[in-house]
Order: sequence, then structure tokens, then C-alpha cells
Amino acid sequence: MPESAAEVTAAGIARLAGVGRAAVSNWRRRHADFPRPVGGTETSPSFALADVEAWLRAQGKLAEVPLGERVWQQVAAHPAGAVTALVHAGCALLLVRDRAGAWPALAAAPDDRLAELLPVPLEETLTERFGVDRAVRTPTAADLAPSVPLVRGAAELAAESGPGEAFEFLLGRHLDANPRQYTLTPPGPAALMAALAGPADSVLDPACGTGALLRAAARTATALHGQDADRDLAALCALRLALATDRGADVRVLPGDTLRADAFPALAADAVLCHPPFNERNWGHDELAYDPRWEYGFPARTESELAWVQHALARVRPGGTAVLLMPPAAASRRSGRRIRADLLRRGALRAVVALPAGAAPPYGIPLHLWVLRRPVPGERPPAELLLVDTATEATAGTAGTTGAAAPGGGGRRPDWTAVETAVLGAWRPFLQDGTLAETPGESRSVPVIELLDDDVDLAPARHLPPPAAAEGAAQLAGVRERLTETLRRTRELTPPPAADPAGVPGSAGLPGPHRTATTVGELARAGALTLHAGGAGAARPGTPVRLLTDTDVLAAQPPSGTLPEAPPGEPAEDPVLLAVGDVVVPVLGGGAVARVVDPATAGAALGRNVHLLRPDPAAVDPWFLAGFLRATANKRQASSYASTATRLDVRRLQLPRLPLAEQRRYGARFRALAEFEEALRLAGRLGEQLVQGMYDGLADGTVAP
Repeated sequence: MPESAAEVTAAGIARLAGVGRAAVSNWRRRHADFPRPVGGTETSPSFALADVEAWLRAQGKLAEVPLGERVWQQVAAHPAGAVTALVHAGCALLLVRDRAGAWPALAAAPDDRLAELLPVPLEETLTERFGVDRAVRTPTAADLAPSVPLVRGAAELAAESGPGEAFEFLLGRHLDANPRQYTLTPPGPAALMAALAGPADSVLDPACGTGALLRAAARTATALHGQDADRDLAALCALRLALATDRGADVRVLPGDTLRADAFPALAADAVLCHPPFNERNWGHDELAYDPRWEYGFPARTESELAWVQHALARVRPGGTAVLLMPPAAASRRSGRRIRADLLRRGALRAVVALPAGAAPPYGIPLHLWVLRRPVPGERPPAELLLVDTATEATAGTAGTTGAAAPGGGGRRPDWTAVETAVLGAWRPFLQDGTLAETPGESRSVPVIELLDDDVDLAPARHLPPPAAAEGAAQLAGVRERLTETLRRTRELTPPPAADPAGVPGSAGLPGPHRTATTVGELARAGALTLHAGGAGAARPGTPVRLLTDTDVLAAQPPSGTLPEAPPGEPAEDPVLLAVGDVVVPVLGGGAVARVVDPATAGAALGRNVHLLRPDPAAVDPWFLAGFLRATANKRQASSYASTATRLDVRRLQLPRLPLAEQRRYGARFRALAEFEEALRLAGRLGEQLVQGMYDGLADGTVAP
């Protein structure tokens, strides 16, 4: 592929060479011949991709730039912007796939001639696939001139992995690089929404974005309709769907404001899937007062989500299903109670599902799924509404490209296997029988008449019996026994009275201030330990790796995260893996915390904002090291401040110079303290569980007073 004028940042260089950002910084400092910046800023410079590739190869650090990385850098550096570059690449990939016989002759032309030749076959391909009225405009020869190297590279990438996979890779990289620019529906919720809608030939998403919901429904649907107010997103969605489906699928994606200018006013789809914008005040309240879609009531200005609900019902056939991702407030706001009541009375709302926090943006709140069915004229409305709460179906960790938390962070993400099992396990029998046996804390079908009060509050948690009601006195008795045993062990582990070191034979002698001290940095330079920073690395696809986060270290809990997988087509950078005897130290939070890695934690990857100290067993005892690093004096000694955050400089942490035998004496005492601390922590958790269980049991009648 010809060289291009693409530029690459330090992060891109690190991905090219399969190293961390720190290695690139070292190369720039140590090698006078490292390529000079050609753009960017002083703090984030960019370099010519061709120069970087040549330097890496000359240094023996690179055999060949991965094709996917090269094409992505051309997308990122496109003079018209990454979105325009993605549209041009998508058009070319569609041409390569749908007119495979025409591409070799086009590719043989020189660059300037190829830019002149492409518009005609692209226009024919796009018209054949999307029709005349479409979101994807045919680029002109002038538009395509800077995109010719990208077009050639995309075609080459398609030859390796297929046109659809090539576009998914490039689009995924763009979305990962701009997480705050787009509101995405992650694969888990998208697949669940498609499953709730059931098999459907025609599917509509009136707020399609990049097409995640329609792509999830494309496995069974033959007609996919989408609309988005952002023309660029509509174009990306159309290309994505066209490349993900065969040529026989009917893909119609149009730009425009759905509520004000509906692109499909006569559509009666089998299913509607929608992740609408939340809390949108400027949705058309003033100009749409007499719109025929408000069959269940005119939504208040603050109830834009109920406008989307009624739009979805208006565009689905009688008996068809609509599934919408909704903010939890829409189930209980007083301004929407009359519309909610009418949806219930007429049988349009069939289920409300509370998802765990972290399911989709905004990740901090537990969103709801509303499952609706357009009533069939003459049918009797159903008597019950299904309520499901999956808030407990979550596991601590991180999301991947479309996940809920930043890679390496300590946020919680849903366990989608458990969520989908719980939701579909309740929905399918309810759909068949119209009722469902109660599962405390999880699901219940509620008579509609019970919900038609002054509030019409549909939040599932308010209508489900608590899980404690299914546990009762026997479960609390088990907690009490564990607490009693833990308290006994805590008493046994209580440290003996403190002794004066000056009066103890064989002690270290003088009090702390008079000891000869060293630092972690000095020990690292002497080879007594090695120091590693966390946060780098990626797992190989299909090989999950546990991740120890800074939250885990602070809470003294097992690894709760999952290492993100390497993007398709990129090499997996090996992370730092923990071993028994390592000492881990979180660098944020303003405290000096250090813990020794045990067998249960060994093998996990080191997360962001955590440093690992791996002592040489012949020079440093790990428990001695961790114990002295936790001293309060070390917090004052090694803390630095940036804005409102406190950061620990691990290299400045101090400990005394002692012989290994003396270190082990201290280490044994520090280890005993750690066991005592863990017993106290467990006793606290069990005590809280017992107290809350007693309150709940007395309140719900499962425990006698």
C-alpha cells in the first residue's frame, strides 16, 4: 500500500510497537534520531507515520506495521475528519463487496485517476443498496482525493478479514477513541432488547445512532429501518448495516429529527427497538400538541421519553412489540402518571425491567427496559404487568469497547449472561400465560388494578417482595454462627500489648527516627526489588484475564475486574501478572496502603493506578516491606498533590535497612496484624448483614419478635 501523510500520536506508536507509553517517552529522550513531531501540541505531539515506521524497523522494534493499525491511522489523520474518512471507507468496502469484479480494474489506476473514477460506481452501488433518498451521500472526486490511500488500505484489509469485519474494526476504533462524543448501546442490552422483541421481519429504530440495536436485530430481520438527527451517524449506521447483512436485506436509514420530521410515517414494523435521548426538553412540545401519535396522552415538556414511547407504538403493527431503554424516573414522575395509567389500562405496556447500574449510558444509574405491545383491536387488555428487577445481577469489573467503565477502573458492570437469563426466564412464560409465579426480589406479575393509584409508580423494586423474605430465620441463624466464630477468632488474633523496643533483647534497637532508612527507589536501583506500574496490556480475544483494581486493593477484596481484550487485528500487549509474594500499592486516595498478593489473587493482571513491588526473596521479606510501607509517616513522606487529587510517589516510600532475619521477625508480626485486620473486616460485614436481616425479617414477618 502506498505511503500516506498520516500522523500518529505517542499512544499510536506504542500500539504499533506493542509497548507501553513509557517506552515511547524513553525512546524520544534516549535516541537523537527519533522522528521529530510534525503536528499536535507540545503535550500531545504527533509524528509522521512513515517516519515512525522506518525508525522502528531500523531499530529492530517492528517487523511490519499491522495493516489494521496503518488503515486506522489514516482514518484518524484524515484532513476532513475521522467520520468523513469512515464514510469514504465504508462506501469503498460496500463497492468491494457488492461489485467485487469491478474493483481490481479500478485499483489498477493511479491515485489521481482512481479519485476521478470512483464516484460513478459508488453512486450506482449506493443507489442499488439504499435507494435515491438515503443518508449516505456519494463523495465527489475532490472529496475522494485525500482518501485514495485509505480506500486502497480498506480494500486490502477487507481481503484479509472481510468487508463487514474491516468496517466494524475501523468504526470500533473510532468509537473507542471518542467515548464521550457518542451515546452507545452496548452489545449486552442490544441483544437483550432484540430477544425481548422476538423474531421480526421488519424492525425500526427511530434514534438509531451507530446502529447497535438494528445490528442486533439483523439476524432475523429482512427489513431494517433507522433514523437519526445526526446525518453523520445515520450514514455510518446505514453503511454498518449494509456491510453486516446480505444484499437481499432492505436497509433504509434516513437523517432527520424523528419526532418533528418522521421519515417513516406510514411504516407498520413488526418491532421497534429504541434507546432514545433522555431528558430532552427541546423535543417539539410546542409544535406537536395535536400530533395523532399522542394516542395515550400529550406528553409534558419534561416527558420526552413518553413521546418516544408513543412514537414507537404508532410505528409498530397491531400485536407488534416495542422495546425501549428508559431512565428510571420515567416510571415514577408525577408528570407522566396519566400516560402511564392509560398505557396500563389499554394493555400497551406489558413489562418493566430494571437493569443493573452500568448497563448503558448514563452508566451511574440503573436504567429500565419497557416492553410494549400495540393493542389489537377487539382484544381484551391483559390483566397483569410483569415487573423484573435485575439490580443484583452484576459483577465488579470493566467494560470493553462499549462497556460501562473505563478499562482498568473499579466500576461495576453487569453479568449479561445472568441478566439475560433472569429477564427472558421471566418474560417468556409471562408472555405465554399472562401471569408469572412470584420470585422474591426478582420478578412478579402485578395486577394492573393495583398499579392504578394516584402515583402509577412502575418502578419494579417498589412492588417486589425483598429477597430476605425468602431466607427467613434459618438463614439469619447461619449468619449469627459465622459472626460468633469470627468474633472468637478476632479475640485470638488481637495483638499482645506493645513492648518498648529498647528493652527487648534482639530487637532492632533504637526507635524508628534513628534507624538507617532506605527507599523503594534505592532498592529498585540495587536490584533488591522490581517496580511495575499497572494499567497497560490487553487480553487475547476469548481469553478472559482477571484484573486487580485500586478499589480492590483499598477494600482488601479479590480481583473484581476483567482485562479489556485487544481490538481485532491488533496484537495483545502482555499485562503485568501478579505472583504470590508481590506487594501491591494503590497510588491514589491519599493513604499509604500496601498488601501482599496471596494465591487467590496470583495470576490476575495489575490494574490502573496500582504499582507492584516484586521483592527478591533473598534480599527483602514481602511482609516486612508491606508493613513498613503502610506506616502513616510514609503517607506524609511520599504524597504529592495535583489540583485536588493526592498521589503517592511509590519510589519515595521508606523502610529501615535491616538484615533479612530481622526483616522476617517484623514480617511475621505484620502478617499477624493483617490476619487480625481481615477478621475485623469480616466481623463487620457479618454484623451488618445480621442486623439488616433482623430488621427485614421482623418487618416482613419471617422472624418472630
